[in-house]
Amino acid sequence: MFDYTARPELLKDRFILVTGAGRGIGAAAAKTYAAHGATVLLLGKTEANLTQVYDEIEAAGHPQPAVIPFNLETALPHQYDELAAMIETEFGHLDGLLHNASIIGPRTPIEQLSGENFMRVMQVNVNAMFMLTSTLLPLLKLSQDASVVFTSSSVGRKGRAYWGAYGVSKFATEGLMQTLADEVEGVAPVRSNSINPGGTRTSMRAQAYPGENPLNNPTPEEIMPVYLYLMGPDSSGINGQAFNAQ
Repeated sequence: MFDYTARPELLKDRFILVTGAGRGIGAAAAKTYAAHGATVLLLGKTEANLTQVYDEIEAAGHPQPAVIPFNLETALPHQYDELAAMIETEFGHLDGLLHNASIIGPRTPIEQLSGENFMRVMQVNVNAMFMLTSTLLPLLKLSQDASVVFTSSSVGRKGRAYWGAYGVSKFATEGLMQTLADEVEGVAPVRSNSINPGGTRTSMRAQAYPGENPLNNPTPEEIMPVYLYLMGPDSSGINGQAFNAQ
């Protein structure tokens, strides 16, 4: 596990947007960021899940989060502009963006992967991630110390059979992270890095490995040290790097 212990108020007064914040790693990250002082913007497609995370954060006495229902699969360009305008009006700027939301799609040979399924995975995992990054970058540049964290995978660092669209999308994730990192290096107070969570006890992992004993994998809460490190000031100056949570 990544070795890092965050101080209690590591993220005090920071505004951090988390995609896929309704469950799994996204929910754990949102609650962890809030517990360390951040105002968290909870973005996802299922409002009921986001509301549950909101209620847990509020019940714990942490800064009041914001719920942002947003479907990354169907969102149009003007909706990203409206999202950015809303965030600027309500919060003024962003200090962090965690790209966590993604879908796995069919695990099948390339020859048998339909174009429809390929494009659906790329829409959520790559196109939407690009749109959010490019649209929200001006708000991140208004921060004195902003961090963009991309969620990668081991299959996005070395190709593996039958991971199809998901694997390709995670290679694209690493490419976008590196491109952004090179563009902001020495130019803007923004850093860009990626995290490979590794096998974690989530519904997506169960979907990918239905025969696996989930108890053999850590919970999302247990892999949070690297998520805290990259989102806080202790990683200032770290840019363009690929991290492993485990």
